Amino acid sequence: MSSTPASEPALNPLDQADLSPFDIALKAAGQIAEKTGVAHHDIALTLGSGWAKAADLIGETVATIPATEIVGFSAPAVVGHVGSLRSVRLPSGKHALVIGARTHYYESHGVRRVVHSVRTAAATGASIMILTNGAGGIRETWRPGSPVLISDHINLTADSPLEGATFIDLTDLYSKRLRDIARTVDAQLDEGVYVQFRGPHYETPAEVQMAKTIGGHIVGMSTALEAIAAREAGMEVLGMSLITNLAAGISKTALSHREVIEAGQQAEPVISALLARIVAAL
Repeated sequence: MSSTPASEPALNPLDQADLSPFDIALKAAGQIAEKTGVAHHDIALTLGSGWAKAADLIGETVATIPATEIVGFSAPAVVGHVGSLRSVRLPSGKHALVIGARTHYYESHGVRRVVHSVRTAAATGASIMILTNGAGGIRETWRPGSPVLISDHINLTADSPLEGATFIDLTDLYSKRLRDIARTVDAQLDEGVYVQFRGPHYETPAEVQMAKTIGGHIVGMSTALEAIAAREAGMEVLGMSLITNLAAGISKTALSHREVIEAGQQAEPVISALLARIVAAL
């Protein structure tokens, strides 16, 4: 008889170092195919704060499943993330996997869980990974509600999803081809370098100035590790940030998660429609 109470969650296999995260992603992809009835997905989108409504606009929803029904996935810990996986048939006939369940690095579940959604998306067949987030802006000309393309990143987590002697070139990690397509939809889209901090606390004004000094324009707590995993899997990456607030020290007022969520909600209809048009153009 097991001594584990029935109320305790099962051990996530990604926490077992002797198991391959790629094998677990393959198993997850198989479960998604079974539950959605879609054997192959072409594009995957991780929808961060402020971007969720894009899932309703890109095409016809074939199936929506709770992410926790798929091996390796965790329930989202952040308000604004819906905790589901959705299969959407695009007008082109292709299929998109929409990921509304992001595990953040600061949740302390380990990098494997952070990038599991990306590896699973690759295992479903997706060759394009669109990563979105809500973030702080360093450029004073950006206003809350502005969408910005990610041209590159600086990873300040002191961690990597790559295991062992795995050497991956990140020179063109954020696809110029995809950014150019995005600009055919909106020629006014600006771009910048995303800096991922560990979180969950917001950055100090001094840390923001450091990020600016080393070449950063956007600060946040996601995306960089996921992008590295996507490149390892051979995917082409498009990154987009919604500037929900000016970063600490740039903003004249104190930061508030509630205000960040509100800014995302106000911008959501516009940026979601923009993202849907970009997906249609891919």
